[in-house]
Amino acid sequence: MMRRAHRAYRRMGVLNVPRAAVLVIACALAAVLAAGLLEAGYAGAQRVTLPPIKVGVLHSLTGSVAIAERPINDATLLAIEEINAHGGLLGRKIQPVVVDGRSDWPTFAALARRLLSHDRAAAIFGCYTSASRRTVEPIIERLHGALFYPTFYEGMESSPNVVYTGSAPNQFITPAVKWFLDNRGKRFYLVGSDYVYPRSSNAIIKDQLARLGGQVVGEAYVPLGASDVRGLVRKIVKARPQVIISSIVGDTNLPFYRALREAGATPQRLPVLSIVMAEAEMQFLRPAEMAGNYIAMSYFQSVGGASNEDFVRRFKRRFGAGSVISDPMQSAYESVQLWAQAVRRAHNVEPSEVLKAIRGQSFDAPEGRIWVDEENLHAWKRARIGQIRADGQVDIIWESETVLHPVPYPPSRTRRDWNGMLHDLYTGWHNSWARP
Repeated sequence: MMRRAHRAYRRMGVLNVPRAAVLVIACALAAVLAAGLLEAGYAGAQRVTLPPIKVGVLHSLTGSVAIAERPINDATLLAIEEINAHGGLLGRKIQPVVVDGRSDWPTFAALARRLLSHDRAAAIFGCYTSASRRTVEPIIERLHGALFYPTFYEGMESSPNVVYTGSAPNQFITPAVKWFLDNRGKRFYLVGSDYVYPRSSNAIIKDQLARLGGQVVGEAYVPLGASDVRGLVRKIVKARPQVIISSIVGDTNLPFYRALREAGATPQRLPVLSIVMAEAEMQFLRPAEMAGNYIAMSYFQSVGGASNEDFVRRFKRRFGAGSVISDPMQSAYESVQLWAQAVRRAHNVEPSEVLKAIRGQSFDAPEGRIWVDEENLHAWKRARIGQIRADGQVDIIWESETVLHPVPYPPSRTRRDWNGMLHDLYTGWHNSWARP
């Protein structure tokens, strides 16, 4: 090598370079070349070998509540796809691990444990029902995970390992009850599916009506997935309420609204306020049979604003022009975006670091700007009431003037009293969050 280098220098006219100098120069050039190759190889290896960030997506894709949860699953995946399309997070792609809770709470628990212990998920997005969330929550806390819960719910909970992007009861239930009390009458009938969310929500409503001079003329519950509700409807009509508040979930809504129509209980005579149903489910339940009734939520697809219009366009482009978007779907989307913001702020995907970074975060969501409360990890949101149209969309008839501070524990009882009520439900159902 030294002789070839020396001859090359002679050809270039450099005739008096000592052989020792040629050797030094040649070795230096070889070292520089080797270092460059190593650096390029290292950078290439970094680009190829950085592992993806695994996150769990835990919803019911089958079973009685799948009609509500499948669209939420889609909205979660849309957010992940959009983040990946813009380069991912911290130089890594997000890998969703999608699992099916099968509308069965023990299955949710087993899958949450697997996502955290086996898949090492940096976060779990999911759990539509309160029964599934309350079943999963102890596992999330024990394994130091992070759950992003997208559904409006009954409150009475505030876990340091759960970010609640759905509405707390003071952000949808109590404002809607007050509006109906002021505008439609004082006699209320409360009906729901027989699990923790309807039971707890109705306890809140009964406290509120007692304080404001309303009257509960009846209260009844049906099993999840029930199809014959004609006897229930006869009881409701006989009680002569002025408003029905429904927390019936899933496919039981179709026979319920149909039976009301058949009994002559039209929305003009006896309106139903649902505190659980949204636009996505109505597409499976013949919305024309529900038209004229009401829903209380923080978000409807018909919310104005460029951000929401763009979100709706993107969702329809990805999942089809006939797709509709509901409150928990939108909250699921913003859950992923808030998590991603917190990961960037923390420069870390560890749940403990992300949960610190997310406190106080804001996001310009389709529903409008929201904030994550620094103390209770619930989102600040608006309250809205909508009236169902025959096409399955909703006309917004009322909304709060500002975003509302989330109050997970309603002030009508002490935290100890609420927890005692929940304990009695759980033990009364043989350590389950739904009636067996």
